[in-house]
Amino acid sequence: MTPGEIEAALQAAIARCDAINCPLNPQQQQILRQVVLESLCKEGLVNSNRQEWQEINPLDELTLEQRQSFLQFVREKERQERPWKVQLMNDWLQERDSGSVQFIRDRFGLSWLNRIEPSHFEKYVEIDDEPPMKLKVGDRIEVSNALWEWVQDEGPCSRQWFVCTVLQVNEVRNGEDIITSCIIRLINTGMEYEIQGIYQWNRYYWRWLQR
Repeated sequence: MTPGEIEAALQAAIARCDAINCPLNPQQQQILRQVVLESLCKEGLVNSNRQEWQEINPLDELTLEQRQSFLQFVREKERQERPWKVQLMNDWLQERDSGSVQFIRDRFGLSWLNRIEPSHFEKYVEIDDEPPMKLKVGDRIEVSNALWEWVQDEGPCSRQWFVCTVLQVNEVRNGEDIITSCIIRLINTGMEYEIQGIYQWNRYYWRWLQR
């Protein structure tokens, strides 16, 4: 079984529990995942070190409506320059209702929240959409060599990815549009580059660093 198939089966089991009014809390769901994975590994049906399993996107576990509410919440906090995860944690610690994303606490809990990384948002962001999480000074991302040279999917000039640090982020208003550029420093060489249209025409050439 692939990690995706395993996760789909787990979600089906969780949904059946809900259907008979015996919902599993987040801790029980996590235990279920661990037991299933350990059993499959023991039987040799899946390798616990497989990268695909490690890279399962927690956002896939949300329904469409839940995901839309969550992404909207993240975007709103980013506009306000308030860390969205800190906001949720403060709500939980102070027993405040989190409004449209209260379901995160009620259904998924802290363990799910801690699994979220910036790279997980990329799957659900179209090129013309406002990104849920914006780049900040000090962020680490990966950039493609397609930014400065011609690359091919196959051949001697293939696409490569390089880890870099964001040094500066600038926004320029062009009529009703806001164009964002950033200056990065490559970790391996120390060279610095400016990337124009980081959320627009050059969005395909960088990605969040996957931990």
